[in-house]
Amino acid sequence: MLDDAPSRTRMPRTETAAVVVRLPAVLVDLFPGAVRRIEMSVSTVREMIDELDKNWPGMRDRICDSRPAIRKHMNVFVEGERATLKTRLKPGAEVFVLTAISGG
Repeated sequence: MLDDAPSRTRMPRTETAAVVVRLPAVLVDLFPGAVRRIEMSVSTVREMIDELDKNWPGMRDRICDSRPAIRKHMNVFVEGERATLKTRLKPGAEVFVLTAISGG
């Protein structure tokens, strides 16, 4: 039996990275309903922060300053390396958002 339906060519999909984001308790405590671990599909640290802010409005302002850049007292690490907003995220990457520790 012949299929008269036109053939469909599938275009390759560009998918964003499914990453695991871990947030510090001190940040999570400021946002009701926020969780310490969340999975999301994003391709950069900037997109990750935007997504966090969609879920918990105001979180971007706690992580980023007005330049925009990651605040001096915050650290974002991707696979153990310090990241910037432009850092690309690979599928399966682990991202840690940490507060800076100081003292003497």
